[in-house]
Amino acid sequence: MSYDEEITAYQLDILKEIGNIGAGNAATALSSLLSTKVDMAVPHVKVVSFDEMMDIAGGPENVVVSVFLRIEGEMTGSMFFILSTQQAESFIRTLTKNPSFCFDEIGESEIGLSALQEMGNILSGSYLSSLSDFTNLNLYPTVPAIAIDMAGAIISFGLVELSQAGDKVIVIDTELTDEGKHQAGANGQFFLLPDPESFKILFRSLGVD
Repeated sequence: MSYDEEITAYQLDILKEIGNIGAGNAATALSSLLSTKVDMAVPHVKVVSFDEMMDIAGGPENVVVSVFLRIEGEMTGSMFFILSTQQAESFIRTLTKNPSFCFDEIGESEIGLSALQEMGNILSGSYLSSLSDFTNLNLYPTVPAIAIDMAGAIISFGLVELSQAGDKVIVIDTELTDEGKHQAGANGQFFLLPDPESFKILFRSLGVD
């Protein structure tokens, strides 16, 4: 499917609504995990080129922390949650109650990556549960994979299927904030990448062809 030719403003509004519902569920789950109020917003849903997607993540050579998973079931695709290393460290400090956590400390990185994987399970499970309820499609996530690498390398890994059909992707920008902090505990971008045929299945399930 050619996103730039076929997607409509109405379809983007539907995706934004799905994202908002998913974000609310994820925020509730994270609030319980962190024992503090967490707000999670989805301010933008847009269709961009692969190059623009990498720019949103800070540029292809920018080192980031990524939670990646595949969406399986009646529709398939990929999902990323991408954070800067500083933002990921801030989140892990809150999650692990370790204010001095740093990826540079050998021995702590494994604990931090485990915490991020748990975050990935919560975010993806909440988001896909909302998507499944909204569309009446049976969907489930694979086990999240964690990576620390250049954004270009990480994102390219998830674009193999889409690159065969075009050069566009749906981007959902998400911000997560811990209450009581003057800056975000973690904020980043959700990248939702339905496989080409799954994009059609998604909208057909909603009666929007």
